[in-house]
Amino acid sequence: MSKRLTKAVIPAAGLGTRFLPATKAMPKEMLPVVDKPAIQYVVEEAVRNDLTDVLMITGRNKNALENHFDNVPELESALEEKGDQTRLLTVTKSADLADMHYVRQGAPRGLGHAVLRSRMHVGDNPFAVLLGDDLVDERDDVLGPMIAAHAKHGATVIALMEVPSDLTDHYGIATVEDIGEGDIVRIVDLVEKPNPEDAPSNLAVLGRYVLEPAIYDILETTEPGKGNEIQLTDALRRMAHENIAGGVYGFIFRGRRYDTGDKLDYIKAIVRLALQREDLGPMLEQWLDVESHRRK
Repeated sequence: MSKRLTKAVIPAAGLGTRFLPATKAMPKEMLPVVDKPAIQYVVEEAVRNDLTDVLMITGRNKNALENHFDNVPELESALEEKGDQTRLLTVTKSADLADMHYVRQGAPRGLGHAVLRSRMHVGDNPFAVLLGDDLVDERDDVLGPMIAAHAKHGATVIALMEVPSDLTDHYGIATVEDIGEGDIVRIVDLVEKPNPEDAPSNLAVLGRYVLEPAIYDILETTEPGKGNEIQLTDALRRMAHENIAGGVYGFIFRGRRYDTGDKLDYIKAIVRLALQREDLGPMLEQWLDVESHRRK
């Protein structure tokens, strides 16, 4: 019987070079999506799935992340005195979301290395990894089916999504086997960022993982791969090939996901999420319609 999942690991040590100069002095994870930083959406997703013990892997100049998920007595007192309960609740919500912990990655040696830095905190428990660049629309559940599959099979489960064939060199790509469970499949092989002509499929690894703790021993001996970094994909590949800790399963996610590490997708995320809001959606939709007609 696999242990119940309560721990989430969120790697957040990247430099955010694709968003310079905005990220010169501000962590990319703190870039706002409507009126919340991108990282808060990710923590909220973890909490919705009862993952309330959250470890963030950070780096230099990332203090803003810790500050955001902490109380700000001066600001809270000022809002309390003004009787501004609405804004007060938005400020205190982030501090009360989860039991937050932080550890620095140190040298930027890849996602596999970042995950390995969580070992002391996670121990011998299964855990989830959520990448901060991938925002999943809260109307579309990805972690729920993954956690259910983990409970059923007692094995590692990773999220997959279909991508255009010419974009396979942006992702880890999976070869899968149908096991008669709908969107739950068995992972046969994984390759990191293959050229389109060499890709075995168009099923890309999405930034959501439910990992068995056996991954740590594998990461300890995983040599640097693509980009001279320790790739989590390489460790998962070995786990799948050797059927370690039950092998690796995949959940093919067919919902809405936004890559906030990409400038265009980041803008799309802001527009789409704002359109859902009762206070912003109708006016924004009207404005977009007017702008669309102006461009014709």
